[in-house]
Formats: sequence, C-alpha cells, structure tokens
Amino acid sequence: MFIYIIRRLIQTVPVIIGVTIIVFLLMHLIPGDAAQVIVGEGAPKEKVEQIRESLGLNDPLPVQYWNYAGKLIQGDLGVSIRSSRPIAEEIFKSRFWITVELALYSTILAVFLGLTAGIISAVYKNSPSDIGVMLVALFGVSMPNFWLGLMLIQYFAVDLGWFRPSGWGTWGQTVLPVITLGTGGAAIIARMTRSSMLEVLNQDYIRTALAKGVRERAVIYRHALKNAMIPVITVIGLEFGGLLGGAVLTETVFAVNGIGRYVIDSIRARDFPVVQATILIISLTFVLVNLLVDISYKYFNKRIDLD
Repeated sequence: MFIYIIRRLIQTVPVIIGVTIIVFLLMHLIPGDAAQVIVGEGAPKEKVEQIRESLGLNDPLPVQYWNYAGKLIQGDLGVSIRSSRPIAEEIFKSRFWITVELALYSTILAVFLGLTAGIISAVYKNSPSDIGVMLVALFGVSMPNFWLGLMLIQYFAVDLGWFRPSGWGTWGQTVLPVITLGTGGAAIIARMTRSSMLEVLNQDYIRTALAKGVRERAVIYRHALKNAMIPVITVIGLEFGGLLGGAVLTETVFAVNGIGRYVIDSIRARDFPVVQATILIISLTFVLVNLLVDISYKYFNKRIDLD
C-alpha cells in the first residue's frame, strides 16, 4: 500500500500543474485590471502603470506564470490586492477550516441519510417505501441549494426562531447550512446505494445465506452492504469535493465567513491572487480526498490489490 500511495502522490503532480495553468489563464481572461482596482478608478495612468510594473503584470504570461509557480513551490500564495495581507494567513487562519467543517458535517449527514434511505429502498424494492424514498431523492437532487437555504431560513429561523439565520460556530448557526448543503448529497448517495445493493442482493451467495437460515439483518448489513460499498464510497468522495465547491452558495446565503464567501468577495473586487489561491487549495483538497477514497477500497474488499 505504501508504494501505491507514493505512486498516487506522484501522479497528482501533473494534475496540480494543470490546475495552476488553467486557473492562471482563466484569471487573466476575466475583464478588469488589478492595478486599477488597487489605486482606484480616478487614479492617474502613471500611478496605474507603476503598480502594474511592481506586480509584474507587464511581463509576458509565461514569465508571470513562472514567477507564480515559483512562489507556490515556496508555499507563498501571494498577497491580497484588497487587504495587502498574505493570502495564506487570511485563508488558513479561519476561513478554510470553517468551510472544511461545513463540508464535513454535511457529508456525515448525507452519508447517514443516503445509506439509510438506499438500504430501505433496496430491501423493500418496488414497495411504497421504495417509491417514496426515490421520489424524495429525486426532489433532493433537483432542488437548488440556495432556494432550500432561503426556505429554511424563512421557516425555522424567521417564523419559528429555532435557529440563527446567519454566522457559524454555535449549534443554532450550524444546523441550517449543514442541512442545506447535505441534502443534495444524501439524495445522490441514496440512489447509488439502492442501485449497488440491488445488484448485490441478487447474487447467489446472498440467496444461499438466506436459505441456510442466516438472519436477514446480518445478511444485509454484514455481507450485502459491505460488498455494495465500493461504488458508494466513490460517490461519497466525489460528493465531499463537490460540497467544498458548493459551499460557495451556501456560505453566501447564510453569511458564513468561509472560503466560499471569500472567493465571491474576491471575484467582485477583481482580487485575482486570492481567487487563484482558493481554487488551487480546493483542488488539492479534492485530490487528497480521492486518494483516501482509493485507499479505503482495501478495507471493504480485501481482494483489491492496491500495489
């Protein structure tokens, strides 16, 4: 397994380089002048040109990217244009961990609801329970997060006053954003669990175990579910990465001061270095999560040889 992990880490290097190139080019295609943002709209052209020269914006794109990549290797994510503070300090001091907490709690909720619903739906195939669960899952997949968030705020925060409509940190501030972000993932996990469980439940060894008198609960949870988890784990890993990106809208709706809201504010201010850094960090996190997902395959299926 150690050799496999080293090999996968090496394989992520081209992915990371590709991400940095794409993000760098996309930021330079966005209309707007970072130097103009710094000095203001009414500043003289000489001042704007001076800022452009100090930031290296007059250099050719390959030179700008080379300088940008060199700083990344040293762990320097750059300086925010708006605040003139190191981006790494602004992100990792609090914002990044808030978003990770939101995505993690939402993933836990999505896994719990999704696995439960998918197992019930598969065991009671074509029953009213199965139909009801799949209808709810279809609704969860189709429902926009921002709309659900606004509805939850209106009903549970404004009308009933049970929870806080904004912020992060207390239990009352955490519940609604987690439900908003985790609902869509729960629906996808439920559909994948049902499909995978149905395939396993139709296998001969399952029918043989039931015919020998093994308890149905033991067959479902000890044998069927464990063998059906491989595709479900893949979906869970992808969902966690998707939730990191999907936190942008949720954090905006609930005024959560995480990395998603940080990106939105930076895009509005044309703070290109911040946008580059945050997208790169989210991409790296997603790559590491996929590595953990691949390693977890060995636990659920001993026949998989990672090396």
